[in-house]
Amino acid sequence: MPSGEGPGLSSGGGPELRKVARVVLLDPDDRILLLHGHEPGDTADDWWFTPGGGLEGDETHEQAALRELAEETGITDVELGPVLWRRTCSFPFAGRRWDQDEWYFLARTTAAVAGAEIAGEGLTDLERRSVAGARWWTCRELAEAHETVYPTRLAGLLRRLLDEGPPGQPEVLDTEIV
Repeated sequence: MPSGEGPGLSSGGGPELRKVARVVLLDPDDRILLLHGHEPGDTADDWWFTPGGGLEGDETHEQAALRELAEETGITDVELGPVLWRRTCSFPFAGRRWDQDEWYFLARTTAAVAGAEIAGEGLTDLERRSVAGARWWTCRELAEAHETVYPTRLAGLLRRLLDEGPPGQPEVLDTEIV
């Protein structure tokens, strides 16, 4: 889900990848928090995705991950862990194409936070028009889901993370072009 400013042009004139930080937020029961998004004006064109968004100014990926999580969910009581995965993706959304370099951070939160209502009070106008809610998913629910989820291999990635722990270095996922 895009937030903030979109891609610009590099000094070479080609498209510049938008730098994005995403959060794989797990509760004490190893459920993952996903946001439910849709194309503005078309709620039938929907998907689930991890919280996160574009870096602003000179902030680091870690700072952006925590800021975006707070803005999109209201959750600030987290322990940010390592980068799990990196992914390049390109997709249409809100009448334009988004080209992104995404970093996925592991984060953990408490049962109290996981039991509270998700309150995305810091959403941008575009996000307010395209985010329908949030849900905690078990790995099994995610594996059995018929909904669209990004990244597309999230259920398997989560299962491996829960079984083996975080990778020693970030895994580079396949490029996704929608």
